[in-house]
Amino acid sequence: MLLRGGREVPLIPRYLDLLILLVQRRHEAVPRRDILDGAWSDVVVSDGALTQAVRTLRRALGDHSREPAFIRTVSRHGYQFVCADVAEEPDEGPLVAAAPSASSVPVAAAAAPLPETDAFEAALARLIVSGPVAASEEGEAERREAAEALHALGTAEALRRLDARPGHEAARALLRDARWDVPGAGDVPLVGVPGGVMAARVLVELRLRRALRLAGRRWTAAAAGGAMAGLVGGALGGLALALAPGSSAPAIVMVPLALVGAMVGGLGAAGVGAGLAMAEALARSLRGLALVVLGALGGATIGFSVHVLGRWTLAALFGQDLWMVGGGLEGLGLGAAAGLGYALATPRPEGGMAAPQGGERVRAALVAGLCCAGAGVVLTWMGRSLAGASLNAMARAFAGSQVGLTPLARLLGEREMGPLTRTVLAAYEGLLFGFGLILGLTRRPR
Repeated sequence: MLLRGGREVPLIPRYLDLLILLVQRRHEAVPRRDILDGAWSDVVVSDGALTQAVRTLRRALGDHSREPAFIRTVSRHGYQFVCADVAEEPDEGPLVAAAPSASSVPVAAAAAPLPETDAFEAALARLIVSGPVAASEEGEAERREAAEALHALGTAEALRRLDARPGHEAARALLRDARWDVPGAGDVPLVGVPGGVMAARVLVELRLRRALRLAGRRWTAAAAGGAMAGLVGGALGGLALALAPGSSAPAIVMVPLALVGAMVGGLGAAGVGAGLAMAEALARSLRGLALVVLGALGGATIGFSVHVLGRWTLAALFGQDLWMVGGGLEGLGLGAAAGLGYALATPRPEGGMAAPQGGERVRAALVAGLCCAGAGVVLTWMGRSLAGASLNAMARAFAGSQVGLTPLARLLGEREMGPLTRTVLAAYEGLLFGFGLILGLTRRPR
C-alpha cells in the first residue's frame, strides 16, 4: 500500500508495482525497457501507458516533473526515484505509519495534502471532457486513468453518478474498456442502458485507434519472423534438393529458393500477423475467437491477392495460367491455425497483447507451428498447394527448370511428387511458417 499521513492513497496495482520497482532500484536510472519488462511483463503496451503511469504516480505523491522530489525523468533513458529518505523495515505485524520529521519530508509531499473533495466527482470531472485535447493520445490516456480510478473507487457508484450527466456515452465506453485493467472492477453493460448503442460505437472507435497504434510494430515484427522462417526453409530445401540423388540442381539453387521462401513467408506473415495484432488490440472477452477469425481473414486476404497477381504476372509474361498455385484458401487455413495455436499457448482471459518471454515464447511459437503444420497437411489432402507444391507446378510448366522437386520425392520412395511428398512438404512449411510468425509477433518492441 501507499500511505500518506496514515491514510491509504489508492493506486492501480500495476502502477504500485512500478513505484515499488523504482524504489527498489533507486540508486540508478531505470531504463524504460526494464520498466516495461517488469511492470508490464505480461502484455505489450504503448510508450504512452508508461508516461501516463508516471504522471499518475506523481499526482498521487504530490510530485512535479520540473522540480521532482520523488520521480525524475532521465531524458531518452527512463526514470529514477530520487527521494533520499528511504527506510526498509521487515514486513512483520500490523502496519504503523511513522511520523517523519519535518526536515525529512520532501517539499512536494508537504505541499500536497490529501484532497478533501469527493473522489468520485474529481475523477468524473476528468473523465467527462470533450474537444481536441480529449481526442489526443495524451488526453485519452488522462481520461483512461480517471476511468481506472473510478473502478478502484467502485464501478456501480461511478455508473450511478455518470448516467445523469451529459456526454455519459463516451465515458461509459472508456469505463467498459478500462475494466479489464483493474482487478475487481465491476461490469459495465452496454445493452439495455440509456445511450448503450452510442457507447458501443465509441468503444469500437476507441479500440480501433488504439489497435492501429499498437499493432503497427507488432505486425511488422511478425512479417520479419515469417520472412526469416521462409529464408531458412528455402535454403534448407535448396540444399536438400542439390544433395538428393539424381538431382541436376546446383548448390547455388539455395540462394534463389531462400529468396523465394523469404518473400512468400514474409508476405504470408504480414497478412496473418496484421490479423493477429488487430485481434489482440481489439478483442478482450473473445480474444481466442478473434485471433482465429482475424488471423484467417488476414491470411485469406494476402493469399488471394498474391494468387491473383501471380497468375496475372505469369500469364502476361510467359503465357502460362497456373491456376493450381496456392492462394486464398491456403492463407485462410494457415491464418486460422496460427491464431488457434497462439490463443491456446497464450491464454489471456482479460484480453490484450500477450508478451511471453524466454521458454514461454518458444513454446507459443512451437504450438502455433504445429497447428499450422496440421493445417498444411489437411489442405494438401484437400488437393490444395502450399509453396513447395506450387513451385513444383511452375517448374513442370517451364522447360529446363532445375527446381523441380522430383529428386526429393525419390528420397521419400515416390517416383514423382505424390501424396507422401506433398504431405511432408506441407507439414514442414506450416511448422516453419507458424513458428517464425509467432516468434516475430511476440518479440517485444525496442
